[in-house]
Amino acid sequence: MDGAAPLFRMEGISKRYGGVRALEKADLTVTAGGIHAILGENGAGKSTLIKIMAGVVAPDEGTMTLDGREVSFASPAAANQAGIVCIFQELSLIPELSVADNIVISDPPKRFGMIDRKAQRRIAEEALARAGASDIHPCALVKDLPLSRRQMVEIAKALARKPRILILDEATSALTAADVAKVFEVLKRLRSEGLALLYISHRMNEIAELADHCTVFRNGRNVASYPAGSKSDNEVVELMIGREYSHIFPPKPGPTAAAATVLEARNLSWADRLDNISLSVRAGEVVGLGGLDGQGQRELLLAFFGVLRGLSGEILIDGKPVSIASPTAASHGRIGMALIPEDRKTEGLMLPMTVRENLSFAALDRLSKGGIIDRAAEQRLIDDMVGLLAIKTAGLDIPVGALSGGNQQKVVIAKWLMRQPRIILLNDPTRGIDVGTKQEIYQLMRKLADAGAAILFYSTDYDELIGCCDRVLVLYDGGVKRELVGAEITEHALIASALNIHGEGAGPRQGVGA
Repeated sequence: MDGAAPLFRMEGISKRYGGVRALEKADLTVTAGGIHAILGENGAGKSTLIKIMAGVVAPDEGTMTLDGREVSFASPAAANQAGIVCIFQELSLIPELSVADNIVISDPPKRFGMIDRKAQRRIAEEALARAGASDIHPCALVKDLPLSRRQMVEIAKALARKPRILILDEATSALTAADVAKVFEVLKRLRSEGLALLYISHRMNEIAELADHCTVFRNGRNVASYPAGSKSDNEVVELMIGREYSHIFPPKPGPTAAAATVLEARNLSWADRLDNISLSVRAGEVVGLGGLDGQGQRELLLAFFGVLRGLSGEILIDGKPVSIASPTAASHGRIGMALIPEDRKTEGLMLPMTVRENLSFAALDRLSKGGIIDRAAEQRLIDDMVGLLAIKTAGLDIPVGALSGGNQQKVVIAKWLMRQPRIILLNDPTRGIDVGTKQEIYQLMRKLADAGAAILFYSTDYDELIGCCDRVLVLYDGGVKRELVGAEITEHALIASALNIHGEGAGPRQGVGA
């Protein structure tokens, strides 16, 4: 790495959990003033590696050196004291406290034995400004902020600790495009100031823009380390998955006779977030929702699923108006709807409960008679789902929180598939998961559509909309501004429509969803 003396080095690091090998003789070298990308599928050992660096877990064997001296960290506080700070994918904020309280929570400024609120606010303002998030008020309660702004607070909290080594684990996965751009500016500035940054992301375009050096992990081992830009995306993916990389998106079916419309909205409005939306989704169709983040896409999915109150307009199922008063009503009876939520940790799973309990929870009414669960039927259905989604787990009776992020997402999807839904709403389902698992989800989506499901798919990734969708509806300011069909679904058209630019060939189509 340009001959620079290493700031931090890990050699021969191994870690096992019972019979599961998380890391095996792993090595890593980190230099100051550089951004080092750590790549690999979920379960490849990346999270265990950074938890060892950050003092969360101890290695079974191997050594770590900082400034040439051997170190070990008994706790995250010890790692922080040494200048190693990690921003984990799962936020560590306390929702009921203010932004300022969260930023200084580990070491609040004191005056006369009491917390110095003025100094606390000053520290928070400085940290937010350094994170490119000076628009967030230090006194705001974290619970009142959207997920993307909470992530910015998490970054500010880390910077307030004045790290020498900053580890970012999927730190941009919940951010809007505007916030990602700000974070990139911050990271480049920190690099120029001499910080060492470890960057974990499944977004190859982010790696290409930021990284100076890359290390690939697979099955608990580091299998390659190379200067950024010296390998093609396909070569990197093949290193990550250990096999030749086939085309990531399954082929779309050719034109077929128009199927029956299953889900429809007519002039759907809500507060100032949804503005007279009309659309339809046919059986066997994958319809994408595009546009810049925060244009009403998530609210639209929640409206269909019976979460929002005060809607105006109509929702129709099989051509007949319905009133969907709750998620229970949406998922039951002839509606048969499922929603894969945005945040699997807080909205999709019960992390302390077992894989088995999480899988069967949504389908208990279908598996029970007279209040007694048919355990044989439950086991058959669970086995089917584990096989269908290739869920990797050491057992069905371990906490679902022990699974990798990609396998947790598979459990969320499998939980709802156990209800055999015919309408599937997907809210950015591949956020923060590896390329191999993404490919499996894309194939599953097409398989479900081919079996007759009507799928409404929101994604912040243009490539996913282009590769997966038969039609894409682009939202702007709460309304559908354009429909793209077939070959019209291009990156240029998606971006122009997302920005509400009506240049040549970019005008809205009539009869959206017709």
